[in-house]
Amino acid sequence: MAAITPSLWFDDDLEAALEFYRGIFDDMTVHHVGKAGDAVTTASFEINGQRFLAMNAGPMFPFTEAVSFTIDCADQAEADRYYDALLDGGEQSQCGWLKDRFGLSWQIVPARLPELLADPDPARARAAMGAMMSMTRIVVADLEAAVAAV
Repeated sequence: MAAITPSLWFDDDLEAALEFYRGIFDDMTVHHVGKAGDAVTTASFEINGQRFLAMNAGPMFPFTEAVSFTIDCADQAEADRYYDALLDGGEQSQCGWLKDRFGLSWQIVPARLPELLADPDPARARAAMGAMMSMTRIVVADLEAAVAAV
C-alpha cells in the first residue's frame, strides 16, 4: 500500500520547529534538511514511525484547527507531559486541544477518555462528555468522578 505522508507548511520557522519537536518526541528522527544558503527550506522527519515532510513557504497558508494531530497517551502522566511540552509558547483550547507555538493543532488523549465516552450506559457516557466539554486539559480523575456521580 502507498504511504500517506503529511506535509507541513511553515511560514519561516521550520528550523525552530524541528528543534522544538525534537525536544518533545524522544523517537524523532530527522532524515533530511534542505537549505538555501544557511536557511532551512525543507525537511523530512519521522515521529513514532510516522513520516512527515515540511517546508518554509511563507505566510500564505497558516495552520488551522481544520487539521490536527492526535497523541493517544497511555495515562494521565504521559498526557500531561505532551500537553505541557506542546503548550509551551502556544495556546489552550477545549477538550484536550491546543495549538503549539507554530500554530499547529494537537489533541492530547489519555487512553481512559474514549473508554469513558463509550460507556455502554448512556447516562454515564453523557456525563463523561459533559465533563470533557468543560475542560481544556483532559483530567481523567475529573472524568471518572463525573461518571461515578451518575
